[in-house]
Amino acid sequence: MTLRERLDKLEPRERKLLTFLLGFLAAIVLLLVPIGLATMASSKRSENQEVRDLLQSIYEASTRVSERKAQRDALLARYARPAPALAGFIEDAAKQQGLTAAESQDRPDVPHGKKYTERVTVVKMHKIGMLGLAKMLERFESSGHPVAVTKLNIKPRAGEPDSYEVELGVSAFDRKGDPQPASPAPSAPPADDLEEQEP
Repeated sequence: MTLRERLDKLEPRERKLLTFLLGFLAAIVLLLVPIGLATMASSKRSENQEVRDLLQSIYEASTRVSERKAQRDALLARYARPAPALAGFIEDAAKQQGLTAAESQDRPDVPHGKKYTERVTVVKMHKIGMLGLAKMLERFESSGHPVAVTKLNIKPRAGEPDSYEVELGVSAFDRKGDPQPASPAPSAPPADDLEEQEP
C-alpha cells in the first residue's frame, strides 16, 4: 500500500490534524534555519572582531616598542658624549659673551639610580648684563652635552641699569658604563634598560 492510498483512507479529521502537524513542522523548520544561520553568523562576527582587536593590539604594541626603542637610543646617544669639567665649561661659555665668573664651587656628586650621577658646580658672577646671561644659558642648552641649569638666582644691582648679581648652578649628568656580559648578549634588551628614564 502506497503513501497516497494510506492518506486517502484517513478520515477528514485525521487529515486536518496531519496537515496541521506538517504545517507546524514546516513553520518550525523555516524559522529555525534562519535563526540558526543568524546565530552562526553572529558568533563568526564576534570571533572576527576578537581577531581584529587582537591584531590591532599587536600593532599598537609593536608601535610602542619601536617608540621606546627610539627613545632609548636617543637617550643613550645623548649620554654617549659626557660633559666636560663644569667649571671650565661655564667659564668658556661666559668668556664668549664677555662675562667672567668671580668664583666657582664644585659640589659632591649625587647618584641617580644605578646608572647615572649628577655633577653640580655653582658659580657666582658680578655685574652681569641680562643679554649676556641669556646668551650664555642658550649656549648651555645648545652644547649637546647632558647639562642643565638647576639653580639661578638673579639680583639687580642698586643704581646700575642692566647690572645683576647672578648665582648659577649647572648640573651635568653622566651615565655609568654597562658591564660587559660574559656570554653572548640576548636578542631582547634587558627590561630595566627599556624602562630607564632620563634624570
